Amino acid sequence: MKKFSGMLLASDFDGTLADSNGQIPSFVREKIKYFISEGGYFTVCTGRTKQGFHLYNSSIINAPVLLANGIMAYDYKKEKTVFSYSIDKKNAAIASLIQERFPDVCVELYSDTFKTFAININDRTVDHFSRQYIDWANVSDLSKADPPFVKIMVSAGVQRAREVQNFLDGVIGDFDLKYIPSSWEYVEIINKDYDKGKGLMKLADILGADKNKVFAVGDGENDLDMLKAAFLSFVPANGCEAAKSIPHIDVPSNDNGAVAAVIDYLDICLK
Repeated sequence: MKKFSGMLLASDFDGTLADSNGQIPSFVREKIKYFISEGGYFTVCTGRTKQGFHLYNSSIINAPVLLANGIMAYDYKKEKTVFSYSIDKKNAAIASLIQERFPDVCVELYSDTFKTFAININDRTVDHFSRQYIDWANVSDLSKADPPFVKIMVSAGVQRAREVQNFLDGVIGDFDLKYIPSSWEYVEIINKDYDKGKGLMKLADILGADKNKVFAVGDGENDLDMLKAAFLSFVPANGCEAAKSIPHIDVPSNDNGAVAAVIDYLDICLK
């Protein structure tokens, strides 16, 4: 049996696997290749959707990728959705409520058929789509978009995002949804019964990974469920305070090879 057989290591992408330039350093890639060569499964668990995740490479990712904060698992090698827990038409109606209450914000809708729609497009969203190379359609309202959606994002700016979250606190109980608390300029809304942690464990079941050999590394608030679910969790030096409040092992920042350090730890400590 190879050293990492039965292990599943999942890494957040932005701020963890990718450096500050959005790239995966070559020495990190080589360390992941070593992990895979010794029988391990390595994947990415990201808030990005398939439309916005373009750095799949079979030499460093050998398991389905967890997208939209664990809502969807997509097998890039087979070009096939493994599972998806999307927002149906009934629950997508929350987008209309947000629009009515905040006519100045943009609502981004990410279909599980890999189409992207924007209601009330703004410069922030145009920049967001451009940076992630996302093709999108501008629509006037929800009826012009195609559910189900893997997630809904509200592009609001920092102050407005807080107001949107306060509004959601009063209405989201009427839907099978939840939002991911954030101090950032976006608010993400997803299926209430799924998150990065549940997605990670479902993927572990599919792969036949031992639950005591499921590991996760992440830096942000949307990584909390994944970090809690894993047998061992790792947080890079650049991680947020919420991530660092969870029992974890410290590793260097994303600019200094966080994921490589995780693999070194597993190599040395888990005989």
